[in-house]
Amino acid sequence: MNIKHYTYRVTWSPEDNEHLGLCAEFPSLSWLAKTPESALRGIGKVVAEVVADMQASGEPIPEAMAEKHYSGEFRVRIPPQLHRNLALTAAEQGVSLNRLASAKLAA
Repeated sequence: MNIKHYTYRVTWSPEDNEHLGLCAEFPSLSWLAKTPESALRGIGKVVAEVVADMQASGEPIPEAMAEKHYSGEFRVRIPPQLHRNLALTAAEQGVSLNRLASAKLAA
């Protein structure tokens, strides 16, 4: 496990008037800073500290999203009427429901 493989992001926080560093694998953690570089360094430090604490206490550590295997399949529950409408749209377009849903998600 390498914390540098985690998914980090820096965005602007208008509420705080600062850059906000985030880590997708630890959604409850963040770091505010005046510059994007400082926000990235800050969230990296916080993640490192949290991971060290988790290791010391024997807690499971989240796997980096970049290292996970994705099958390309997931299930979504939708209301029956929406299912019917999507199936009808797919039939009218001459495509499978899977292809229609994939295209809609990609849009």
